[in-house]
Amino acid sequence: MIREVHVPGAEDFGDVESLLALAASPGIRPGLERVRRLLELLGNPQDDYPALHVVGTNGKGSTCAFLESVLRAAGYRTAFYSSPHLESPGERLLIAGRPLAADRWMAAVQKTVDAVRGDSSLEADPPSYFEMVTAAAFCLASEERADVAVVEAGLGGRLDATNLLGDVVCSVVASISRDHSEYLGDTLERIAGEKFAVVRPGVPACCLGDNAGLIPLFKSFCARAGALPYVVSEDSEAINVRVTDCGCSFDFIGKSLSLRDIRIRMVGRYQVSNAALALSVLERTWDRFPRLTPESVREGMEAAFWPGRLEVVRKAPLVVLDGGHNEDGVRKLVESVRELWPGRRVGIVYAAMRDKEYGACLSLLQGLSPALYVTAVPGLSRSLEPAGLLKAAEGFSWRNAPCPFDSPLDAVEAAAAENEVVLVCGSLYLIGWIRPRLQGPKNE
Repeated sequence: MIREVHVPGAEDFGDVESLLALAASPGIRPGLERVRRLLELLGNPQDDYPALHVVGTNGKGSTCAFLESVLRAAGYRTAFYSSPHLESPGERLLIAGRPLAADRWMAAVQKTVDAVRGDSSLEADPPSYFEMVTAAAFCLASEERADVAVVEAGLGGRLDATNLLGDVVCSVVASISRDHSEYLGDTLERIAGEKFAVVRPGVPACCLGDNAGLIPLFKSFCARAGALPYVVSEDSEAINVRVTDCGCSFDFIGKSLSLRDIRIRMVGRYQVSNAALALSVLERTWDRFPRLTPESVREGMEAAFWPGRLEVVRKAPLVVLDGGHNEDGVRKLVESVRELWPGRRVGIVYAAMRDKEYGACLSLLQGLSPALYVTAVPGLSRSLEPAGLLKAAEGFSWRNAPCPFDSPLDAVEAAAAENEVVLVCGSLYLIGWIRPRLQGPKNE
């Protein structure tokens, strides 16, 4: 059964965000020195619970959602930390599947700010926004007495604040592709190395292995660290896959866990791969979670949901939201749309951040022969203006003359008038802005 969950809105977190803006250093600053010192001052709350640590480029959020849902169905009190949020900062930490109130976050953030201001080294070199939010979330998970934390890395892995978790039960590596090259490296191998570096001595490490060329590198990192490597594409199978616009079903055949007719609500063939990765992780950590049963696995897999990923928010006309913002994510999106809605007229409502490879993404999207409606995320300076997207789109063939729209809602309305499927994509920030403004059933 789908439960309605109230997530405190962004306005409820105004004071929290204002305090963070005043206390945190701006921008992305990879490194562990600041956040390690901060966590020490807070009593190392990240050591108070076992954790599943999930890294990757695409699919890590969905994989986390599957893992958390199954563990909760088995009776464990879960903490689920993810980023970025779509609509409200409260989404970043769910306890037993539910967000905490803004005043709880305020108390935790104030605690981290006080720790920073009471330490001369941190006051001179303050932690970033992400580092402070991560520290506050770790404190809240400890205060809430979580039995297990499912933690999604922010950027990369090796130097990500989440890599200070104390009791990692399994290191999980989802699909890897090019993104954030300015921080992680300019080759796929360097990017992968930043993520593989999170593996721990004596701890299982499960890798999706969808890129066969990276598997030897993954195994070499595990060998050097003394981790126990498992590759989903080598050690298990997902067969009899059936995909519809309401979800998927498949049979999972692993070394010690085999389940027939697993059903998931998440849409798209690639979600079967994410589900298989989650099942492989559960297979390798079954002894750490003795409450797990085949029944709780089935229940949790079917209940799992991750918003903004091939999410249908309207039926007539069909409006689909997807946060794919890099080349690999958009390629999977295009493949999914072709499989799910073959022959349908597709209109693309698109916005992108200035620092993303939007040209390559537009090249893939035009392969759907869609109409293009470019827009921007209101109030977000990182968002590329529609005129810039129009220029990037000039070199491709479109079914319509691409139109710029100041409002994403106007773009959706125009696309809905001329197409059978409206695909809103290009940025998670776009999805976060538009999702609460579109009428439709609440699925979270």
